[in-house]
Amino acid sequence: MKNKISVIIPCYNENNTILHVIDRVISAEPIDKEIIIVDDCSDDGSREKLINIQLKNVKVFFHKKNYGKGKSIRTGLERVSNDVIIIQDSDLEYDPKEYLKLLKPFEETNADIVYGSRFMGGGDYVRVHFFWHYVANKLLTYLSNIFTNLNMTDMETGFKLFKKKVIDSIQLKENGFGIEPEITIKLAKKKFKFYEVPISYKGRSYDEGKKIKFKDAFRAVYCIFKYKFFN
Repeated sequence: MKNKISVIIPCYNENNTILHVIDRVISAEPIDKEIIIVDDCSDDGSREKLINIQLKNVKVFFHKKNYGKGKSIRTGLERVSNDVIIIQDSDLEYDPKEYLKLLKPFEETNADIVYGSRFMGGGDYVRVHFFWHYVANKLLTYLSNIFTNLNMTDMETGFKLFKKKVIDSIQLKENGFGIEPEITIKLAKKKFKFYEVPISYKGRSYDEGKKIKFKDAFRAVYCIFKYKFFN
């Protein structure tokens, strides 16, 4: 692997999964990587677990109030130092074992951005889950495609990878889940090269800790229009 990797893990109230995710990220290839964890003022015990982490190449940062996933990603982006950045959710929905597959377009093509798609087919498994979440994801991706002229299959994916110089070329503003369409719209406007790779997906129920709600879909629609026509 020629490029050095940084992994950003935004965390909010993931007491049951955060240490498991960290272990999986550490053991996933490529082994030599920087790991940036940003806790968004968790109050379920996650924060206490993260305070005690003392591991090589793992840095933990803490927000003093709860902002949202977007702010955690922004905080992480301010602190990464390597060539390629991976966004890794702190639950167990996305598998770090697929990093090498996701990184391949950077090595074999001229990719600037790689998204892991839950809907392309070709992953080892996809949990059969909420129908209306599937519909919302497809509609948001379709709307995003209309304004970006891309044929993307999964704009809302939690597996997003960027060259550092690419993501540093835009200024991100969203604090919540609206950062997903904001990133896509702003990078597409700059004509960067997007690739998608099929991934496995183990979606959670709300009882298992899923946080995104249907109100976030409305915010995503707003952000698609906002960042297409304004900055």
